[in-house]
Amino acid sequence: MNDSLEKICNISLSLGRGLGRGVLSLILLFSGFVKAVDPLGTQYKLQDYLEALGMGGMIADWVLLGIAIALSTMEFVLGVLLLFAISRRLVTKIVLGVMVVMTCLTVWIYIADPVEDCGCFGDAIVLTNGQTLLKNIVLLALAALLAWKPLRIKRFISLRWQWITYYTAVAFIIAVSAYSLYFLPIIDFRPYHVGADIREKMSIPDGAPQPEYKTTFILEKDGRQQEFTLENYPDSTWTFIDSKTVQTSEGYVPEIRDLAIQDMRSGEDLTEQILNDEGLTMLLISPHLEQASDAQFGEIDRLYEWAKEQGISFYCLTASGHRGIEQWIDMTGAEYPFCNVDETTLKTMIRSNPGLMLLKNGKVMGKWSHNNLPKPDEILKDE
Repeated sequence: MNDSLEKICNISLSLGRGLGRGVLSLILLFSGFVKAVDPLGTQYKLQDYLEALGMGGMIADWVLLGIAIALSTMEFVLGVLLLFAISRRLVTKIVLGVMVVMTCLTVWIYIADPVEDCGCFGDAIVLTNGQTLLKNIVLLALAALLAWKPLRIKRFISLRWQWITYYTAVAFIIAVSAYSLYFLPIIDFRPYHVGADIREKMSIPDGAPQPEYKTTFILEKDGRQQEFTLENYPDSTWTFIDSKTVQTSEGYVPEIRDLAIQDMRSGEDLTEQILNDEGLTMLLISPHLEQASDAQFGEIDRLYEWAKEQGISFYCLTASGHRGIEQWIDMTGAEYPFCNVDETTLKTMIRSNPGLMLLKNGKVMGKWSHNNLPKPDEILKDE
């Protein structure tokens, strides 16, 4: 009887290790890859954390970008090493340590609620802080199981091939980050991806759930205060003191809800005009012109002149103020009109400063980094 029970326990542990290794390695691979695909997005999330801690601006952007790339590389490579059972004792200990740190971090996020989501899967999968904490608790348990007697994890490849697997994984994931940073993310998980209809993503479908609110009234009678709702509101013998309204249900939230384009000179809202333009519209996007690369300003100016000749609308969208715009004009000789848009929205629209977006009737037809600006025939190919 004891032997049978022992065999069942051993089989269960073996199955648990196999399942744990598979789940944990695949999640690390996925998490590392989606961060590598969008290194600037990971940098922006790190900045959100620093802002929440009151440390905004204390660490240079290039340092945060380096940390973002290092984080994605670490996660992806650990996933590869764990999947193929390379350096089992060391890797399982590192993974366990990482999960301990991440779980502690998500406990703080869950309690303090400093950000809406942890960004662990970039924009590919957005989890609530509660879902993130639950996920990390499960992964921590799996990591602890693997770190206990790690040599019982079966290898998939021989020792002579392990170093090749390791260096290949490192080279691959760094190459993905470098490509996505120099050009644009290989996979765009954001609502402004090529092919997206911005107007559709801003709209609320008929019959969609609406926000719900609850109003409570505080009234007084005979020196005693009591709370009432509309359903049990008392007679006129009670004296009104105060009321409070809280949102009980968020309702349907469109994917794009914060796009507003305002002409910097006239103050006119151009959002509908731009999105309803049945012709082509070129948007030069720069969250901050003070930090934008001016290496290709000559090519940008040539694109603007060409667009003007073709009757194609051209706007520069920025969160910079008048001073930043004037500096950009003095530096580049820009003659195109400037519009004000929220900084976070611009960073979501394109991961390049500046970057170029092509619209037609509110649909995203193309996106380019300043390092890979299009030729006129490329712009007109879908016209």
